[in-house]
Amino acid sequence: MSGEEEPRSYYVGVDVGTGSVRAALVDQRGVLLAFADQPIKKWEPQFNHHEQSSEDIWAACCVVTKKVVQGIDLNQIRGLGFDATCSLVVLDKQFRPLPVNHEGDSHRNVIMWLDHRAVSQVHRINETKHSVLQYVGGMMSVEMQAPKLLWLKENLRETCWDKAGHFFDLPDFLSWKATGVTARSLCSLVCKWTYSAEKGWDDSFWKMIGLEDFVADNYNKIGNQVLPPGTSLGSGLTPEAAKELGLRPGVPVAASLIDAHAGGLGVIGADVRGHGLICEGQPVTSRLAVICGTSSCHMGISKDPIFVPGVWGPYFSAMVPGFWLNEGGQSVTGKLIDHLVQGHPAFPELQAKATARCQSIYAYLNSHLDLIKKAEPVGFLTVDLHVWPDFHGNRSPLADLTLKGMVTGLKLSQDLDDLAILYLATVQAIAACLWSCRKRWSLFLWELLFWVPVPPGISLLCRAGSRAFSILPQVPATAFRRQRRGRETCTSLTTFEAMARMSKVGKVVFPRLEDKKYYDKKYQVFLKLVEHQKEYSAIMSGD
Repeated sequence: MSGEEEPRSYYVGVDVGTGSVRAALVDQRGVLLAFADQPIKKWEPQFNHHEQSSEDIWAACCVVTKKVVQGIDLNQIRGLGFDATCSLVVLDKQFRPLPVNHEGDSHRNVIMWLDHRAVSQVHRINETKHSVLQYVGGMMSVEMQAPKLLWLKENLRETCWDKAGHFFDLPDFLSWKATGVTARSLCSLVCKWTYSAEKGWDDSFWKMIGLEDFVADNYNKIGNQVLPPGTSLGSGLTPEAAKELGLRPGVPVAASLIDAHAGGLGVIGADVRGHGLICEGQPVTSRLAVICGTSSCHMGISKDPIFVPGVWGPYFSAMVPGFWLNEGGQSVTGKLIDHLVQGHPAFPELQAKATARCQSIYAYLNSHLDLIKKAEPVGFLTVDLHVWPDFHGNRSPLADLTLKGMVTGLKLSQDLDDLAILYLATVQAIAACLWSCRKRWSLFLWELLFWVPVPPGISLLCRAGSRAFSILPQVPATAFRRQRRGRETCTSLTTFEAMARMSKVGKVVFPRLEDKKYYDKKYQVFLKLVEHQKEYSAIMSGD
């Protein structure tokens, strides 16, 4: 029977990003068989307040899951996994949505990860200098959950805080919705809630910042059962969730991951043999994962904890079991590119020309840059145009919410060439952030090559996230191999085995080393921009 073909198994991964939900269907070899996406709603009732609906997000999850499993034998689906942005979901004691807004709209019960309403609260938290802050680079970010929770207590006491029964990170909300299990993922709690994989919750921190409510309640509202990512949850899909998702009841569901960390899991453990990369044959700790989406995240793991001011972590076992994770990067970089491109006077012309060619606007911009570069490399087009990209404050390594965006070198001309060059300068600035710690990202990855101070070579994993969020379902699920003497034999995969199996190298890109001198100069200007901004701020705040 050893010559029999291995029965095919399928895994479904559901990824909730900032603006859409995606689902992928892959087989046990990591082959991507189907992909679907669905937009989700966002509200911005006032500046820096960003909200979503958990009901709308779940409905989108159901739509995309049903699409990717069409025509598949549901009995061959062995596992389901969720990842999502680290947004805050608020439910009452009966698991009904509660409003996170002054309007009292309970449909909008999610404070999005990029929300900056809790600036005052995060400043007060950081002033405590509590020891837990050393595990978030020394400074807690306004994007994390503690300041948002404190904001709710101080601003929506009657309509939200006093009625709340459950505060979920969005990935954990999705796994609860699928299984009825309220256990939280170690990934979410360690990275965004100050939980320690080794010590648990720190009572003194929550008391010190004014959220002693959680201590008194034994952390029931935010999680007192914590599971490693990939752990099988309960009895799998409930009958109700299975019907809504178009799957069969009992399908194993993995404890979730934050979306960037799912991407990191997919990239950092990829099988890179035969591609000429410097990391081939080296330990997984020699790799850096760059995850690009609405934000860009730079993620690396180590056997021992590494403390870097302004860089999140070290987080133990938050992404890869047994390893410490450090995370840098910049918020809303994808949104920044959209903001500058869509706000340019030549944007309508760009839209029309891209549509005529059946291209995305970023694919068109990339090709347009090739047309205007003349004899020099594309990157040299920005010799007189420079961008500081902190339009939404700096996440790392400066960890400074007060920083603003800067552009120097603007001209009066407003044609399509100028738009393309401004787009290029913005991408270069985002790539330069790495020194300090879909289609538009192809240019970003090329530019990134010139900023990385290590032996060059970037492995571009096509739709790494799509495959990545299908990794964890393989860990708790039973992977059936073949029939032997009338019985099914099976094995369980470790996270490392699943990482290597599911992640596929799509393309390897190498830089032009002869251009390094130019990019060194660009980086000097990059550092001067923030130096000058701080000088301007000091002048304006002085007597």
